[in-house]
Amino acid sequence: MSNIVLGLSNRIFGLDAQLIADAVILALAVGFLFFLLSLLLFNPARELLKKRQDRIREEMETASRDMADASRMKAEYTAKLAAAEKDVDAILSEGRKKALARENEIVAEAKEEAARVMERAEREIELEKSKVRDEVKQEMIGVAREMAGKLVTASLDGAAQAKLIDEALNEMGEDTWQS
Repeated sequence: MSNIVLGLSNRIFGLDAQLIADAVILALAVGFLFFLLSLLLFNPARELLKKRQDRIREEMETASRDMADASRMKAEYTAKLAAAEKDVDAILSEGRKKALARENEIVAEAKEEAARVMERAEREIELEKSKVRDEVKQEMIGVAREMAGKLVTASLDGAAQAKLIDEALNEMGEDTWQS
């Protein structure tokens, strides 16, 4: 046991040349493995991540451009929609104006037609009155002939003639003489 204690006292923390050499070789091996794994695994992973970052950046830029395009298209659509609404309002207004003008035209035509009908009716009434007057005159002439014939045949005196005239007038009616 004393030998073991003496052997331990010569070394600090139990380090000897063999252990240090093994540690150096192990450190070199780990460094070499790290370098090798870095070349084989880490660099491709870094490249993959870089490509992914670039792709994401491109997609974000594309999305930003698409968003700007969409905003521009929305503004154009809104402007076109407003213009279309103005056009619709103008068309409806023009249609209303045309409808009112047509309504006024139809009313004017109807008034003209009514005036023509009234005028035609008045002419017909006048013709009818004229016809009736002619008929009354013809009847009066006929009555006068009959009276003249009766007077000639009967050779009546003045009182009888007055009586015949009164009878003829009563037969024709007073309205005939007043119109």
